[in-house]
Amino acid sequence: MKHLLEVDDLAVSELAAVLELARRDDVPRVLEGRGMALVFEKPSARTRNSMEMAVVQLGGHPVTIRHDEIGLGVRESVADVTRTLACYHAAIGARVFHHAVLEQMRAVGASPIVNLLSDQAHPMQALADVLTLQDELGHLDGRSVAYVGDANNVCRSLALAAGRCGMDVRIAAPDGYQLSEDDQARLRGAGVTAVLTDDPVAAVTGADAVYTDTWVSMGQEDEEAVRRPVFAPYRVDDALLAHAAPHAIFLHCLPAHRGDEVTAEVIDGPRSRVWPQAANRMHAARGVLAWLLGA
Repeated sequence: MKHLLEVDDLAVSELAAVLELARRDDVPRVLEGRGMALVFEKPSARTRNSMEMAVVQLGGHPVTIRHDEIGLGVRESVADVTRTLACYHAAIGARVFHHAVLEQMRAVGASPIVNLLSDQAHPMQALADVLTLQDELGHLDGRSVAYVGDANNVCRSLALAAGRCGMDVRIAAPDGYQLSEDDQARLRGAGVTAVLTDDPVAAVTGADAVYTDTWVSMGQEDEEAVRRPVFAPYRVDDALLAHAAPHAIFLHCLPAHRGDEVTAEVIDGPRSRVWPQAANRMHAARGVLAWLLGA
């Protein structure tokens, strides 16, 4: 049974197949007459809308379930909820706080599991990112992407996806917010070498794409006063973007906070591709589900 908890659950050939399925106009109706459960411990605009529409386009019926409706691990065990949902649905997607919940769901072996976001990984976003990079840059082999800011779940999955597509990955993050040794080992195990630095200019210089994310993710609100001054030198503004290649594009997974991690001039400027990137969340979801269910 196939699952997608992180990008490197896909072999390089499977990653290419998912991206190809995401681009197809003749959408395979692999969910015809079937449902997909979408469990949300954390709310999201893009994830819910992109997943629901992808399921519909594949012929299926999405059922979105809030955390308070099932109480994962509280009202019922994760295993029991997973077994129950598998009685009705062809696949289960879950957006959770803790990655261990997804691993428990996968261990049940009752239904394909898709990670819609966890504290460790965001593979659906990363697949949309590389789709966007391909759209804008063409082939990715030998191209470079610079991620600036908190080396979080989005950064980890981006590094895996971009690196396995042949890109050079550079990550500029302050001390204490860089990829862990375990993260770096996982990248190396997947055949990806990321250049790590605390200097955003060094990371961005000559890059084909510049990427950032919020400084304070959902669940980190109590850290805001500490994080804000630490990340202030990592704001992506026109001066920083000027060090990138002349054709470089700007990406952000959203939601964005103009004036914090990125200025309005950049995210709303001519180099920004955040809206095509957001649109690609739906196409990436469609490709993943088509691959997962055997198209």
